[in-house]
Amino acid sequence: MPRPGRYAVAPGRSLVELTARYGPLTTWRRRVTLAGASLTVPEPTVPEDGDLQPVLRPVFRFDLRGSLKASLTSEHVEPLDGGRKMQLTADLDIRGVRFPVLLPLRVVSCADDRLLVVGAARLPYRLLRRATGFRLPLLRPATRLRLLLAAEFA
Repeated sequence: MPRPGRYAVAPGRSLVELTARYGPLTTWRRRVTLAGASLTVPEPTVPEDGDLQPVLRPVFRFDLRGSLKASLTSEHVEPLDGGRKMQLTADLDIRGVRFPVLLPLRVVSCADDRLLVVGAARLPYRLLRRATGFRLPLLRPATRLRLLLAAEFA
């Protein structure tokens, strides 16, 4: 992780894509505008239970515009594979309804002042539609959606 602080994504340094799939077939694909993204890395804290390992709880936030007006905010970030991967437990907020999302991220590059990540979340379309009211175009069948995110926080 970068040093503690707040990091943002510069315009043109991100990619967000929403893909609808019906079985193995891709039925719809659109780029989604990333209105803003931030990574907040707090100062490490020492747990009260006497464990000497400091705890770091970073927070990712992605604000999406376009066909999917939503925000994705991480609740828990778990580093995996020696820090080369992360797993975000997050909430996708669509029209004021929060939908739980598991977003695995691959850390492409990490420095003291920058972090480049790529990840894709798989969302069950029927559950998402029932919970939030989000709908695809009428003639686009789907069983699941894939939300692809790539961002460089600096």
